Amino acid sequence: MFGAGRGFDGAGVDARRLGLVMDAAFYVLLAASLARFLIRHHDTPRASWVIALSVLLAVLYALDARSDRHRDRPDHPLRPWRTVWFGSVVAVWAVLVVLGPSFAWCAVPLLFLALRILPQRAALALSVPLTALVVCTQIRLAGWLDPNLLLAPPAVAAIVISVFVYMRRQTERQAALIADLVRTRAELAGIERREGMLEERGRLAMEIHDTLAQGLSSQRMLLQAAELVWEQDSGRAWEHVRTAAGIADRNLAEARRFVHDLAPAELAENGSLAAALRTLAARETGAGEPAAPMGGLTVNLQFDGTPADLPARVESTLLRIAQGALANVREHAGAAIATITLTYLDDQVVLDIADDGCGFDPARLTSEPERGHGLPAIRARVRQFGGTVTIESAPGEGTVLSAAIPLESS
Repeated sequence: MFGAGRGFDGAGVDARRLGLVMDAAFYVLLAASLARFLIRHHDTPRASWVIALSVLLAVLYALDARSDRHRDRPDHPLRPWRTVWFGSVVAVWAVLVVLGPSFAWCAVPLLFLALRILPQRAALALSVPLTALVVCTQIRLAGWLDPNLLLAPPAVAAIVISVFVYMRRQTERQAALIADLVRTRAELAGIERREGMLEERGRLAMEIHDTLAQGLSSQRMLLQAAELVWEQDSGRAWEHVRTAAGIADRNLAEARRFVHDLAPAELAENGSLAAALRTLAARETGAGEPAAPMGGLTVNLQFDGTPADLPARVESTLLRIAQGALANVREHAGAAIATITLTYLDDQVVLDIADDGCGFDPARLTSEPERGHGLPAIRARVRQFGGTVTIESAPGEGTVLSAAIPLESS
């Protein structure tokens, strides 16, 4: 590979190919010029000098094959030995042009090489004496002031310089654009990672609130109840303890499935949303603080409409919403009865949780920040599917929470 054939401003394969073309053109022009000289002047004393200088020029040009591969970068300093090398190439060529004007054709690849390895201003300054030498030798060869020989070399030099400068600027623009794209892609990747972390944190918070935190709260209430009645009714106390142990077992199963990012334990064990809701209603019945003479909370379950197959994510979300809503009823409403209603409509599925508890003013939800994770978690879950959450309540009149998820979005 010839020395001038690597890299065009470090741009890649196309630039290297252009350099190879210019290298090949130099050697072709050098050989053609030598052949033309020998055909016409082979019997002159200067023929041996021209042959020797031509071989020397070819060898000097080839020495650039070991040069630095990054030499074409504008910010890469020109090493002193390369300055001496290039000056030697130009000096030998200039002597050849004086001895044989036909060697002036090699000026184009030499000018291209100067533009590649020299600072732009130095290359432009060098182009002036190179072009003047070509014009002078060609006019001397023609023997008269030919306008074509006077104007053609400067025009060719201007074309070579203009094309090279344009290509270099295009390459620099492309390099800047690529750098911007790489930087932007890195920034977007960082933003996506941060958003993913925040989303995952939110998901973890909802999952922990709807499973482990609720189970721990139930265990605490049961153990407190067992402590209160331990001396008066040990049998009932042991029943509370066994119930708390059962909740601990379910929490352990939830924790294991949570670690492996599986479906809720109720869905995995029961196989369907309806069966999981029945299990949830049965488990929650009797839990919580007694709100009526007959004991704790009673949870009823109803189904309306024609059951439809729902995606696993929607079933999991509806079950988590029911768990979170019942946790709020158990801890805050003081209700005796709660009713879960799952309604299948043509375009959506609706989950209602109604209770006969103390109720509250829904206007407080807009005027005051929501405390805890219950309602915010429910809203976030439904929002993932483009659904809506509505709450109807009044002080002393109970509460109805309704979550609607469009079937198209699921």
